[in-house]
Amino acid sequence: MDAETLLEKYAEGQRQFHNENLRGVDLKYANLSGIDLKGADLTGVDLNDANLSKALLQNTNLTRASLTGANLSELVEGSGLNLSWADLSSADLSGANVSSANFSNANLDNANLSGAKLSSSNFTNANLDNANLSKANLSSANFSNANLDNANLSDATLNSANLTDASLNEAKVVRANFTSADLSRANLFAADLSQANLTQVILKGANLQGTKIRGVNLSQKDLSGMNLTEADLGAANLIGVNFRKACLKGTNLEKAELQKVDLINANLKEAKLKKVDLTGANIYGATFKNADLTGAIMPDGGVYKPIASEVEIGKQEVSLEKVISMTRKVINTDNAPAPVGPYNQAIAASGQFVFIAGQIAIDPRLGDVVYTDDVKKQTEQVLANLEAILTAAGATFEDVVKTTVFLADMNDFAAVNAVYAKYFPENTAPARACVQVSRLPKDVLVEIDAIAVISA
Repeated sequence: MDAETLLEKYAEGQRQFHNENLRGVDLKYANLSGIDLKGADLTGVDLNDANLSKALLQNTNLTRASLTGANLSELVEGSGLNLSWADLSSADLSGANVSSANFSNANLDNANLSGAKLSSSNFTNANLDNANLSKANLSSANFSNANLDNANLSDATLNSANLTDASLNEAKVVRANFTSADLSRANLFAADLSQANLTQVILKGANLQGTKIRGVNLSQKDLSGMNLTEADLGAANLIGVNFRKACLKGTNLEKAELQKVDLINANLKEAKLKKVDLTGANIYGATFKNADLTGAIMPDGGVYKPIASEVEIGKQEVSLEKVISMTRKVINTDNAPAPVGPYNQAIAASGQFVFIAGQIAIDPRLGDVVYTDDVKKQTEQVLANLEAILTAAGATFEDVVKTTVFLADMNDFAAVNAVYAKYFPENTAPARACVQVSRLPKDVLVEIDAIAVISA
């Protein structure tokens, strides 16, 4: 049947054209609202800007058809519809009933599929960039290798959908239901999945860089090795999540639940961890450089407090009575080289000796080295550790009579010395030795030991 015959019969009131051969006909701009083309073959047909609203297209073949700007809204029946390789850019399929349809390799750029019933449909390799799929039923649909960049999937149902290797860059997927969906290796860069239901979803190998996943439940998920750089997981439920070797650089985890989470060797550099709960978390080997842990509950259950260097140290007051007492006396002589830094030639002391083992930049709250490439920050942590031990012994920095500074690189001396001077004023500073060594424990940059004397 040719286009002219079809249009004449349609104008006469005929609506049923089952199994008709309409391959390659030109029906551009045609008004075919309510037409029944069940089983018809429209391969390569031109339906650009045509009106097929409320049509019946069950098992209709529209392979390689042109439907740009076409109106397919509220299709009554479209199950088994074949639109593979069809051009549906800017087409309107809102409210359409097209379950089990074939959209493989189709172009649906800017198409409107809001509220459509598309369960079990095949969108393999399809282009849905900028498409509107809000509130659509996409249960068990196949989107493998599909492009959904900037698409709107808000409030859509994607239960058991296959989105492996799909691209959803900057897609809006707010409140979507992904129960049991497969997002393996999907690219979700800067997508918004806030409040989405990710129950039993598979995310292995997915790119979540910059993704907004606020308030979602990801408890017990395996996100090991994943890229979550600058993602937003604020207030998310992450209890028991496996983040081993994951990149969480700059990630927002503020107020998230991270109890019993596995962060072994994870990168949390510059991450926002305000008020997170890390109770029972495994953070061995994790990097927390410049991370914000204000108010966080640490793995041991204690609330994080900044190390001494992060609050105002100020000039340490010197007790004149202690300086001139027989317990501790500064020794200076012109017959030996004068001190050239925050130390003295010798200290004469009597009383109870406290020998403090060499301290390195391990934060006791994290159980591992911090600031792996910042010698100043490492020195601050080392001195915070020394201060903690001195306090436990009933002593202060004023009671220290001898220190030894071990450096991995003598070129770091000036930086270390500047931090050290904050804790030991030159006029009362202890005697000191400083040496460069070939290697330090855990490959830290600085280690300091100390001897203190307190009243017997």
